Amino acid sequence: MSDTPLHDHEPEHDHDHGHEHIHGLSPETNGAAGNKLLLSILITSLTLVAEVVGGILTGSLALLSDAAHVFLDIFALALSYGAIRLATKAPSGQHTFGFRRMKVLAALINGATLLIVAFEIFRESISRFAHPTAVIAGPMLIVAGIGLVANLIVALVLKGHDHEDLNSRAAFLHVLSDALSSVGVIIAGFVILLTGWTWVDPVASILIGVMILAGAWRLLKEVVHILNEGSPESAKPDEVSAALATIPGVLAVHDLHIWSIEPGYPVLSAHVLLKDQRLSDTGLIMEQIKELVSHRYGVEHTTVQFECSDCGQHCADCGLVG
Repeated sequence: MSDTPLHDHEPEHDHDHGHEHIHGLSPETNGAAGNKLLLSILITSLTLVAEVVGGILTGSLALLSDAAHVFLDIFALALSYGAIRLATKAPSGQHTFGFRRMKVLAALINGATLLIVAFEIFRESISRFAHPTAVIAGPMLIVAGIGLVANLIVALVLKGHDHEDLNSRAAFLHVLSDALSSVGVIIAGFVILLTGWTWVDPVASILIGVMILAGAWRLLKEVVHILNEGSPESAKPDEVSAALATIPGVLAVHDLHIWSIEPGYPVLSAHVLLKDQRLSDTGLIMEQIKELVSHRYGVEHTTVQFECSDCGQHCADCGLVG
């Protein structure tokens, strides 16, 4: 076996650049996504002001905890907007994949700040258990209700997000979890109003913190997997390698790597060992490889290096020298 390319005058690998129109966002799509995010930021900002003022006036930690989550929503939406704008910039010689990874880096920052907020909520909740504070339940309920309505409106605005877009999905989940937090605050407010049990307020805060922590964990787990060049769930290397080996003319596949630049944008590189054959046949094999990985595994960007075994006859088609 030899790692020598098929022919001295043939390129060692082949790139499929036909992915740009599939993965790139059109100006119209990008503009629509940006407008949705900007509208969501405006609505969420008004909710933040209402909850901060309401939390201070009523003394509700649950309301202030929810306000902290709302602030993170704004931060996440702003990061998503900025990352989407950067991600649509054309690739350059210095950044050959463009700035698609900016959305992943934005999600990393978003997840890290969520962890900080969750632990801060836990700390303040423990302090409230040790030093109970009076809570005015009536206004607390009104402000929490306003927050819930605002979150539901933002969720409807973001409803048509791309589920493969890590940032869009994270922003949408942020808003949904914040709506659940508002529900928790409302329940706590009703319990305090009916029973006077102020300890329900820090308990609700802890539950909100747990929800934030769970969301941050899921987000960071996916981000770290992408940054660590992990293979997508839809394209396991062993399965892809075995599938490629079934293509007529292919003897074996090795040095196969599959990773994601961002969710929904997997790329593949591999060395493909071929039977000794004429170079005119390799074009058909390349097309079969591209079609297989595209339709079965969603990989549109491929880099393949063909190799062939030594036939022992100094075959010119193999590009070998005795």
